[in-house]
Amino acid sequence: MSLLFNIAAAVCFSEFVSAFTSSSSHAKFSSRPKRSQIFTTAIDIEEEAARDIASFEEWASYSGIQRADGFQLAGEDLDGFLDVSAMTTQDMPAGSSVLYIPEDCLLSSSKVMEEFGRLTEAEDILRKNGYESEIRQYYLMLKILVEVEKGEDSPWFPYLNSLPRYYSNGASMTLFCYTCIPPLVASMCKEERARLNNVSVKRVVSFLSNEIKGDHKLWKWAYQVVYTRGFEANDGSFNIVPMADMFNHGTENEIWLSYDESGNCYAQTTKDVPANSPLRMSYGDATNPSFLLARYGFLDESSPATFCKILPSHISQEMKSLGYAHNRMLFYKDTGDVSEEVWDILLYMALGETDPSTQQQFYQAHMDGDYTTKQSIHEQCYYLTVTKLGDHIDTFLDDLNALERKGEYGGKVAAEDHPRLPLLLRHNEFVKNTFLAVRSAQGLDQTSYA
Repeated sequence: MSLLFNIAAAVCFSEFVSAFTSSSSHAKFSSRPKRSQIFTTAIDIEEEAARDIASFEEWASYSGIQRADGFQLAGEDLDGFLDVSAMTTQDMPAGSSVLYIPEDCLLSSSKVMEEFGRLTEAEDILRKNGYESEIRQYYLMLKILVEVEKGEDSPWFPYLNSLPRYYSNGASMTLFCYTCIPPLVASMCKEERARLNNVSVKRVVSFLSNEIKGDHKLWKWAYQVVYTRGFEANDGSFNIVPMADMFNHGTENEIWLSYDESGNCYAQTTKDVPANSPLRMSYGDATNPSFLLARYGFLDESSPATFCKILPSHISQEMKSLGYAHNRMLFYKDTGDVSEEVWDILLYMALGETDPSTQQQFYQAHMDGDYTTKQSIHEQCYYLTVTKLGDHIDTFLDDLNALERKGEYGGKVAAEDHPRLPLLLRHNEFVKNTFLAVRSAQGLDQTSYA
């Protein structure tokens, strides 16, 4: 899994890193053992291929990656495929050193650019296609492909051979999958597929063989590795950090990463972690499970809230000023609460249809910070707002039920063609339960909203 980089500047870094020794005695990649000592086979990227975790752990120790006592990799079956994550078998107090990964173990976009030189023609194509922001990830994809082409002779072989072959994110879904999920998450998943297609710039890369250039499945796998396991570093690079990429995502997370001046990476606990607990990081906004599904391919059932799915045909600047944003327009899963921004936008939209004068009065009160006037309009127009909320919830739930029936039918008649459908149905159920919680908490189960 990919990680979201966090840095806690207030922590005394020197005290933290002293728990691990940054030693130059570990093996450099230029002096790896012969393949017979660690490697046995070339990388098989078929989705059913086994992940060789044992050889990866041997490689990690040989390469100088240091782990705290209690740190352990654990495997779990998810929809028939192995998911590997980090946990601790011992109590770890807050501030404990968990991992040390030496700089030469990192796959870094900045180092790859130095190794390959700048590929001007490829970068120009990415810019022309609107993907300039993906240039760093593109270089990492090329690095993955180069190392795969080396096979067992690659110093990265044990790491690459430990990685997943099966992914469930937007780039891996079938076209039918997109028709079984709500419009917003479907659009995010389609964006992942479009990104894959646009960053797979092959023709102008002279150092790749024609076989590698023409292997779409391999390019797709390289994309998945980079985009699900890489994260931003504090020096502007985009990095993949072996072993640290085994930290799964958690709304409540226990781990943060940082780097020293030499580029070595460290992981530390942010709070007390009891024995037999997972060690997790944040991959992004916990209230945006749709993004996590589209990019990483998992459902974050611990997410406290989700976007309310209100998607006007036009989002005006005034609506943005009132707080229209996917990370602010929230329905809360456990309590059924509705964020203030949802109420404001619903009232603004309703008044636009019935009373434009009061709509502008409401908007101006918001911009002036006149809470009294704004609240007065909310109270006067409560019926109007709650009716619009109820209509939105009921319409969305009807649409969701239709998507559920379609997905269930597809799973019955073509399960092998669409193996990600069980995950998508769980996502839809998560959203459905959140909407039902809001409907109940807001007193909208009755036929009248008065």
